[in-house]
Amino acid sequence: MKRNTLLASLAAVIFALAVAPALSQTPMPDPLDDRSVRRLDKMEKVVRELRSIVFQGRDSGKPVVVMPAETEAQVQSLTDRVADLEATLTRLNGQNDTVTFELQQARQALGAAEAANRTLADRLTALEGRTSQIEAVASAEHGLAPQQPVAEAPAAIDPEAAFARARKFMLDGDYGTAETALADFVKRFGDSSKGPEARYWLGKTLSVRGANADAAGAFIGAIRGWPKTSWAPDAVLELSRSLIALKKPVDACQTLDELAHRYPKAPAAVMSRAQTARAQAKCAG
Repeated sequence: MKRNTLLASLAAVIFALAVAPALSQTPMPDPLDDRSVRRLDKMEKVVRELRSIVFQGRDSGKPVVVMPAETEAQVQSLTDRVADLEATLTRLNGQNDTVTFELQQARQALGAAEAANRTLADRLTALEGRTSQIEAVASAEHGLAPQQPVAEAPAAIDPEAAFARARKFMLDGDYGTAETALADFVKRFGDSSKGPEARYWLGKTLSVRGANADAAGAFIGAIRGWPKTSWAPDAVLELSRSLIALKKPVDACQTLDELAHRYPKAPAAVMSRAQTARAQAKCAG
C-alpha cells in the first residue's frame, strides 16, 4: 500500500515537472536570471533520478536504495588518492631506511680504513726505526763507518776507471751502490765503448730490486745493434725475463725467438734458461 502511495506521489511530481516546461513557454514579464536557471537544471536532474527510481521500482518490485553517483565517485577518487599517497610514503620510507643503512656502513668502513692506515703508518715508522738501529749496530760491530752516497765519492778520471769502479760494487754484492754508479756512468759516458755493457749490468741491478720496466729499457739499450759480445745473449735473455715480469708474454716470446736467431751459439746455460723462459711465457713451439 505504501509503495503504491509512493509511486502515485512520484508520478504526480513527474507530471507536474513534465508540465512545467510547457508552462515555461508562457511569456513572462522578466527573463529567468542565472540563479533560476541553475535551480531549474537541478530540478530537471532530480526529475531524471525520480523517473529512474519509479521505473526501477515498477520493474523489480523491490525497494530501491539511491546513492548519489557523483558523491560516490568523489569518495572513491579520494580513497584511491589516499591509498596512492600511503603507498608512496611507504616506498619512500623504505628507500630512506636503505640509504641510512648504507651510509652507516660506509662510515664504519671509512673508520676502519682510517684505523688500518694509522696502524700501518705506526708499524712502518717502527720498522724504519728498527732498521736504522740494526744498521748502526752492524756498522759498530764490524768497525764500519756509515755508508756514504756514491754521489759524494770522487769523480772518476776516465770512462774505464768509472766502469771498473761500478763493476767492483757489483762483484762485492753492493747492488744498490752499483746501480747508482752504473746509472751515473751511462749518463756521463753512455756513448763510450763501455756504454752498452754498462747498460747491461745496470739492467741486472734493476732486475734485482724488481724495477722490471727500467731493467727492460736498459737491456734494450745494451743489445741495440745486436753486438757480438760474450754478454749479449744473456742480455737478450734478461730482456725476455723482464717482459714476462711485466705481463707481456707475446713480446717475451718474440725476444726469445731473436735470441735463437741472433745467437745460435750462445752458451748452454743461457739456452737452458731460455727454454725455462719460453715455458713461463707459454711460447708456441
